[in-house]
Amino acid sequence: MGVVILYIILPFLSYGKWFEINRSDMKVLEQSYNRNYMTNNEVPYKGNSPAYRSVSERDKSADETIILGGGCFWCIEAIFERLEGVKNVTSGYSGGKIANPTYREVVSGLTGHAEVIKVIFDPYIIRFAKLLEIFFMVHDPTTLNRQGADVGTQYRSVIFYTTEEQKRVAHEIKTLLEKEKIWPDPIVTEISEFSGFYKAEDYHQEYYRNNPNQGYCRMVIAPKLEKFEELFRDYIRDN
Repeated sequence: MGVVILYIILPFLSYGKWFEINRSDMKVLEQSYNRNYMTNNEVPYKGNSPAYRSVSERDKSADETIILGGGCFWCIEAIFERLEGVKNVTSGYSGGKIANPTYREVVSGLTGHAEVIKVIFDPYIIRFAKLLEIFFMVHDPTTLNRQGADVGTQYRSVIFYTTEEQKRVAHEIKTLLEKEKIWPDPIVTEISEFSGFYKAEDYHQEYYRNNPNQGYCRMVIAPKLEKFEELFRDYIRDN
């Protein structure tokens, strides 16, 4: 029993760096983000801002897909599915050596896959750079192959880009964050070309939504969601 409790508590304690990011840090990041990734005709999304909606009408772009890994996929799935402009979030596996891996195979660490989410989003409602800002804020990108008590390459911090523009922006956002020194340690997030995605088993999908009272959900995911909602409330969908 003690081992189980320790496993639940340790990830919560290890997310301390993320919880310590204060509003002044966020202000610096927001200013840098706005300066570097928005044109004079663009404004940040604020609820149902008519100004932002008018931007979206300039060009009917196709939805984009990005694959993100930041530790246990239960955590980041619960966050990204709450964002306005995100149309679908699927938990799965990417970056490994074999096709159609099972969860048991992935957690062994032998297949090389990372636990990830596939995010389909409308870039004219939420910009790719904003998605990456949120991604970096909701996990610790400075711990190699580890998030809290979850240890192994399957829990690595990784961005699998699907376009050259995503690759460029991902590298620039990473450089920007390092320059702003949001964290005392260097960022170890991998940025690699997307090569395949395998959907995880059904019981992993919408895990937090379906199991809010499970121990890991209450001790780890719920506090992260609360902090996320505080910092990014302007980007959360109404329902």
